[in-house]
Amino acid sequence: MTLPDLPDQAIGLIWAQTRDGVIGRAGDMPWKAPEDMAHFKAATMGHPVVMGRRTWESIPARFRPFEGRTNIVLTRDPAVTAEAEAAGAQVFTDLDDALAAATDAPGGELTWIVGGGALYESTANRADIALVTVLDLDVPDGDTFAPALPPGFENVSSEPADGFTPSDRGPAYRFETWVSNDDL
Repeated sequence: MTLPDLPDQAIGLIWAQTRDGVIGRAGDMPWKAPEDMAHFKAATMGHPVVMGRRTWESIPARFRPFEGRTNIVLTRDPAVTAEAEAAGAQVFTDLDDALAAATDAPGGELTWIVGGGALYESTANRADIALVTVLDLDVPDGDTFAPALPPGFENVSSEPADGFTPSDRGPAYRFETWVSNDDL
């Protein structure tokens, strides 16, 4: 996957959302989108990923931690801390400490924020890039929404440029790349 030029220590946001911005329901992604999962893996491989407790817990145990990436979990829950550390993740209670650890990790020139909603909201103003998979799907009972990107973000790529790519095993999708104008 080719990304646009970014600063030396970049922060990226990555998520999938419905057309109207739903990213979750009841602590889970309410869809199966294999192309998005492959896109996520390709983008984040070799780079640290930072996630909140609920995102960590929503990942099936057989996929935790994401291999080939330093996994960093933000939580104050002692049980989650013990479980995540036993699985090989690093755990922090402070976002700045988590981001500093990510910078020092292999591939730390680009740190990916991978969820959930509150973490996206608290880091959107620090982000340099956002990779958004838009799914041609409605989830009327969704309860977690994508963050609004701060002013100054520009959509530099949409594939396809119009509409959605059909999927054999999930919803149709479009990959969008948004970059902060400060980084262009």
